[in-house]
Amino acid sequence: MFNGAHVILYTPDADADRAFLRDVLGFDHVDAGDGWLVFKLPPAEVAVHPTRGEPKHEFYLMCEDVTATLTALEDRGAEISRPISDQGWGLLAAVRLPSGAELPLYEPRHPTAHDASP
Repeated sequence: MFNGAHVILYTPDADADRAFLRDVLGFDHVDAGDGWLVFKLPPAEVAVHPTRGEPKHEFYLMCEDVTATLTALEDRGAEISRPISDQGWGLLAAVRLPSGAELPLYEPRHPTAHDASP
């Protein structure tokens, strides 16, 4: 029925953050016209969590080795904005986008669905 998902990051400096996704994270992309880049993401999954507060959405990049990933990103000029912390469900960290927003990433310690067979 579905063949993908489309994630939107709203940012005060879209050009700088697009360049970061292209040049630092190395994501393949297409130009949708006039330099409007749309990036290919790794396989994805979605989880639904309960909340007592306002509904919200979060976006995380998952990796197999968060320490090695942070080292590689730092070597490419990324600023580590949140050091690795053990959350129980995984090792969580974040890098800072040029716009100032954080992009969290984590090494899961839970079963993942992004490569499960249908």
